[in-house]
Amino acid sequence: MKFRIINNLTIFLDNNISEKYLSKLQEFLLSGAIFTDASKVLAVLIIFILVSEIVLAVTLTLLNLSWAMLILPFFLIPGLFTYVIVQQEKRAQEIERTAPDFLRQLSSMLQVGLSFENAMEDMSQYGEGPMYDEMRRTIIEIRMGRNFDDAWRAMSKRLKSKELERVFGIILDGRKSGSSISKVLSDVSDDLRDLMALKRERKSAVMMSVMFLLISAVIATPFAIGMVSVYSSFMQGYGMESEIILTAPIAGELYMVIHSVLVAFIISIIMYGDVKKGIKFTLPLACSSFGIFYFISTFGGSLLMGGL
Repeated sequence: MKFRIINNLTIFLDNNISEKYLSKLQEFLLSGAIFTDASKVLAVLIIFILVSEIVLAVTLTLLNLSWAMLILPFFLIPGLFTYVIVQQEKRAQEIERTAPDFLRQLSSMLQVGLSFENAMEDMSQYGEGPMYDEMRRTIIEIRMGRNFDDAWRAMSKRLKSKELERVFGIILDGRKSGSSISKVLSDVSDDLRDLMALKRERKSAVMMSVMFLLISAVIATPFAIGMVSVYSSFMQGYGMESEIILTAPIAGELYMVIHSVLVAFIISIIMYGDVKKGIKFTLPLACSSFGIFYFISTFGGSLLMGGL
């Protein structure tokens, strides 16, 4: 029964959502190693959120809890987005790690007399990993009639790496200009290997700064704001209410969320030099900081009084 509902909703989404948007979503999911149809993923998300909302509404009513918790199921959407972004990053790192050896082998095969297309096909048959998967996809696209240059350029964009996109662009330009493609491959392989080594050194050099920012976002700030909430509750318990005391916890929570998001973007700039990659850090940091804040604001007062 439940699978029939999912299938019916999947068909409904297929018929009512533009194929353009479904294709983009499908490509996004594939980049995160999610091989389910985009419409089916949407159907499962919708059903899960609806069921979760019903269960939560009943639970909150019975336990007389805040209705604000109804927002929790919707965190699945940014959670899925974050998961795909993280998988893209892992995949890009794996491709960057194997690309120099791949290009070196491709150069060697060209030197023995194989054409570029035949060398690509031979290598794709025996290699394993995301680099070879992309190569196999490119070969299939070429066989289906896609122009070699377009297929090669599309592959470089799917790799989600600026360095590799630049390198593959150089290879394509070398092929067009009639240069010795085996020499070009050998040279860019060496350059890419050196570039990846520098990238690893840079990441290691900034880890202390990243750790400081993480401690600030996940521990220090939530703890301080949680204690503000404890103090506010303490003052209200003695009837000492004021506008500042009432609004301080809310303002603190808002500041904590903004702080977590900013830290995520700063970390991405430090580690990658790209602010967009900070998106994958925002949800984990915000959830972690809010969890620490909730624990301190809920149990901090009793722990403090117990210690005294």
